[in-house]
Amino acid sequence: MSTFLSGVAVLLSTLALGCSGYVAYEVFTLRQTLNASNTVSSTIPTQVPSPTATTSPQATASPSPASATTSAISPGQFVQPAFGKKAEVELLSAKRIKDPETGNRDVVNLQMRIRRLATDGVVGDIISVASTTARNAETSVTYKGVALNRSTGSVSLFQVRPQASADAYIWLRVPDGVNNLDIFVPDTAAFKNVPISN
Repeated sequence: MSTFLSGVAVLLSTLALGCSGYVAYEVFTLRQTLNASNTVSSTIPTQVPSPTATTSPQATASPSPASATTSAISPGQFVQPAFGKKAEVELLSAKRIKDPETGNRDVVNLQMRIRRLATDGVVGDIISVASTTARNAETSVTYKGVALNRSTGSVSLFQVRPQASADAYIWLRVPDGVNNLDIFVPDTAAFKNVPISN
């Protein structure tokens, strides 16, 4: 009888340990997302974000409809490694658009594709798309995201299958007249002299 009770106790302990590990991972993921949220502009418009791109962890390599429009970026032109060699980020387009709230053309819609390369070891590796920044290649002035709801937020490599990709976007506040940017996606090598299409 004592052997049976010991077995039950070990089983319950194992279950409790597994559950606590899962909860710890979820808390870590939530904390990463919240930290990313604090680095972006605190003004959040009440308008619903326009569906310029969607995050789809099971997405294939086919281009999204939004990136099929006229773009100054050629396929494969801007690809950089992320988290060492666990993933790669490809810029699909950097297109100047009109801010729907102000009517000014001081917004750049930056679209990217995040591809997972590693087969394992990606737990906790999260690319905070919302924390992406840009820099004027000539003046070194830095530009940040328009608002949290103008971005897909974060992409967790753990939720993307190996060799699959997830498309993401962010709206950056960039003054009209700036035609080239250095782009900095978190945990990704820098993209230099990226052209902006109109």
